[in-house]
Amino acid sequence: MKREHKSRSSLAGFVDALQGSGRYVLTRPEAIEALGVSDEALQAAVRRLAAKRRIVVPRRGFFVIVPVEYRSAGAPPPDWFIDDLMKFECQPYYVGLLSAAALHGAAHQQPQEFQVVTNAPLRPTRAGRARIRFFTKRHLERTPAIQVKTETGFMRVSTPEATAIDLVRYARSAGHLANVATVLGELAEKLDPGRLVEAARADVELSHVQRLGHLLDLVGAASIGEPLAAWLEAQRPRVIALRPGRALKTAARDSRWHVAINEQVEVDS
Repeated sequence: MKREHKSRSSLAGFVDALQGSGRYVLTRPEAIEALGVSDEALQAAVRRLAAKRRIVVPRRGFFVIVPVEYRSAGAPPPDWFIDDLMKFECQPYYVGLLSAAALHGAAHQQPQEFQVVTNAPLRPTRAGRARIRFFTKRHLERTPAIQVKTETGFMRVSTPEATAIDLVRYARSAGHLANVATVLGELAEKLDPGRLVEAARADVELSHVQRLGHLLDLVGAASIGEPLAAWLEAQRPRVIALRPGRALKTAARDSRWHVAINEQVEVDS
C-alpha cells in the first residue's frame, strides 16, 4: 500500500496508473486533486514529463499520455483523444472533411492534418507530429454524424453523405475541386441516395449541393445523385459558379445542377 501511495504522489506515477487502466488523457484540475499539489508544482512536473515525451499538451491544462509505441511520433493518433479534447473545450464536434473521408475508406491521399468541425472558432493545435485543425460551422447539430469506435472509446464522425457535402463546402481546405472530385470518386460507393438528400436538407446553402451533384456526375456517380437532383429542382436554384470568384459569362452550363462550369476539374486516377 505504501508503494502505491508513493507512485500516485508523483505525476509520473499517476500517469502510469492512468495508462494501466486504459486511460490516456487527464486535465489540470484532475491532476491537482489527485496529487494534492500546487499549480506551480504541477506545471514543473508537466514540463519534466513533456521533455521525456511521456505526455504532450495540445491545449493548456489538457494532457495526453504517450505510450512507448508512440514515443517517436510524440503522441498517439488524434482519434485516441479528440472526444476528450472537445469535451474539455466544451464544444460539440464531429471529425469531418478528408479525415472523415479516410475513415469511410476514401483515402486517395492520407490527410496531412486531422480535420474537426465545431460551432465556434478554435485555434489549430499540435500533438506530436499530428496537426489538428478546426472548422467552424453554423447549425452543427443538423449535420448527420455517427459514433465510430476508437482505441480508447468513441468519436463523432460525419456520415459519408454529410462528408461529401462538407468536402465541397470547405473545398479549399480539402485540396480544391480536383482533389475533392478524386475523393468523391472513392467515397461514392458508400453514399446512399436517400441519405444524401437528407444531408442536403440539413445544409443551409444550395450551392454546396449543386457543386457536389456536378462533381458526382463528373466521377461517374450520376445515378447516386438522381434523388438529389429531383430535390434540388424543387428548390428552384439559381445558376452558381463551379469555382467561386471566377467569371461566368463564357462558361458552359450544367443544366441538371444549374452550375456554370468555369473550371475544368481533372480527377486523379
